[in-house]
Amino acid sequence: MTQRQIDRLNAARASIASRMGAPCDTAIVLGTGLGHLADMVAHPTYIPYQEIAGFPVSTAPGHHGRLVIGTLFGRRTVLMQGRVHLYEGWTARDIALAIYLLSAFGPKQLILTNAAGGLNPAFEAGSVMLIEDHINLTGHNPLIGPNDDGIGLRFPDLTRAYDPTLREKAIAAAEAAGQKLHRGIYLGLTGPSLETSAERRYFRATGGDAVGMSTVLETIAAVHAGLPVLGLSAITNPATGAPGEAPDTIEDVIENAAISGQKITGILEKLFPAL
Repeated sequence: MTQRQIDRLNAARASIASRMGAPCDTAIVLGTGLGHLADMVAHPTYIPYQEIAGFPVSTAPGHHGRLVIGTLFGRRTVLMQGRVHLYEGWTARDIALAIYLLSAFGPKQLILTNAAGGLNPAFEAGSVMLIEDHINLTGHNPLIGPNDDGIGLRFPDLTRAYDPTLREKAIAAAEAAGQKLHRGIYLGLTGPSLETSAERRYFRATGGDAVGMSTVLETIAAVHAGLPVLGLSAITNPATGAPGEAPDTIEDVIENAAISGQKITGILEKLFPAL
């Protein structure tokens, strides 16, 4: 029989309780290109995922695989420096466990960042997109199975999955930082293979503006736990499926994610005082 999620959460929390410290104001999941934010945390406490009971371990390139707890831009923050993905062999419930553990730190909001391909032809590589909504095409949902009432409702409402107030604050922060901020719909897939050109054209036709391999399941789990979500995508490559579009390489993705990451850092620096 599958272990109850609440039992997994309680075990994970108990294994690090002595190191969690005071409640955190904000939680952040760092995607590709944002790992440097963890280096900006003052007075950090590091907890490798391997030291958390029953916790999945990140294997994706550039994902360190640890919690970082400390002060970021004047606020006590817990960061996931490296997330886990379906394509690594983890389940949707494993991905949700990570979000539930972040919620146990007591944050008022969760900021999700990711690297994504630009389905929208107006989105240039190295830019940033504010996630206004998502389309889950992973074929998975972390809430399948018995519901844990101690975590959240059986049928959480996702009509405002990305908190409108947080989005307004992010738009204002981008303006204050002098950073261009696209807005659009994030489309989530399992990966790890990138999309075919025909798939990209289809995804664009369905209303997607950016496509990636994370975030949607994390958002579902966060809403389930009552945690407001802000989502920011680093646009790392054109993904329009247009004839003659250059092949994608992981090197280009990482390089452009770093460019977008610096822009997201500037936005967050202006955003944090407004949270």
